[in-house]
Amino acid sequence: MTAALAIPAAKLALSTAGSVLDSVKNALDPAKAKAKKQADDFETVFLEQTTERLLATPEGSEGPLGENGTGGGIYKSMLSQQYAKQLQKAGGVGLSDQIMRDLLKVQEQSSTQSSGATHVGG
Repeated sequence: MTAALAIPAAKLALSTAGSVLDSVKNALDPAKAKAKKQADDFETVFLEQTTERLLATPEGSEGPLGENGTGGGIYKSMLSQQYAKQLQKAGGVGLSDQIMRDLLKVQEQSSTQSSGATHVGG
């Protein structure tokens, strides 16, 4: 392997090892895993509502998804839901990461407040 290929290969290996290590840390910490799931779910709901708006057609018009036909609204809803899930799996819009950080911050603050309250009263 040439030096020109060795450096990018090493960077790739290090980033992959780092992401695997982060996954293991999150798997070992149930609070982080739960916060990540909640944040991902919230982002999916946000993306679903956004895609529903994007697929909306004016009232009374026949769109490409057949909204005026039998079951057209149900199909459109299911399609929006699947689009949202796939968008979130592909990395989403970055909302999930920020929500997870905020959830963990709130959990840490509430745990320090509750431990401080029991220590003072104690």
